[in-house]
Amino acid sequence: MTYTIVSRQFDLDVDGAPMTGYLARPEGTGKFPAVLVGAELWGLTEDVRQIVDRVAALGYVAFVVNVYHRSGPETAAGLVESDENRTRAFGLLGELTRDGVEADFRAAIAYAREHGDASDKTGVLGFSLGGHLAYFAATRLDLDAAAIFYPGWLSTAGTALSRPDPMLAATEGIAKGDVIAKGDVRLLMFFAELDHVIDAEQRQQIGAALNEAGVRHELVVYPGAKHAFFFPGREPYDEAAAEDSWRRASALFAAELG
Repeated sequence: MTYTIVSRQFDLDVDGAPMTGYLARPEGTGKFPAVLVGAELWGLTEDVRQIVDRVAALGYVAFVVNVYHRSGPETAAGLVESDENRTRAFGLLGELTRDGVEADFRAAIAYAREHGDASDKTGVLGFSLGGHLAYFAATRLDLDAAAIFYPGWLSTAGTALSRPDPMLAATEGIAKGDVIAKGDVRLLMFFAELDHVIDAEQRQQIGAALNEAGVRHELVVYPGAKHAFFFPGREPYDEAAAEDSWRRASALFAAELG
């Protein structure tokens, strides 16, 4: 079933800095499960808004926020893809903190429940940097499912939230939880065989960490695919991988969120 959706931009104050977000949900009344979307390196772009709309049409309250908001209000519109903006975006990455991103995500989920009529069933979906952030969210938040596309910098320290330690070191929190997270999140992770960011050794490290922690998970590798295979209109786009991964992600949320 595909729903007609309604959408809106919203603004929240988090840690004294305005944070812009975008939310879409099925038209009409009634509660629907929540899905937090993690944006790529480029931030709150039209591409990620379209993903939010697409998730909402499946029957979810979907939303995304600008995690760069502490770096200034000009980041709210996202970045056009360019070499210059890539350098700028990596500078913004260096200003992110785990506690800050957690606060952003918790505020967004609370907003979706209060103003989007989302239920307490919650999933997360992320691409590239957004996949990295989704993996982090699974270690900290009360989630039920995570669909994670080609997440970079999980097994190596120094980039995004893999500071001071690699994000992979926090994997145990996904299955067992801690004082913050309830644990037992089911993960579905999608990788590209020819990914220049995430090679086969890193995929093996991720799988080993998930196995050791007892996380319910599945890793899918698409032969011949490259990083960022999901989005049409880009050189790496792989239609077969994009369609299959979306089908699997949709099935994950249907099974775990209802």
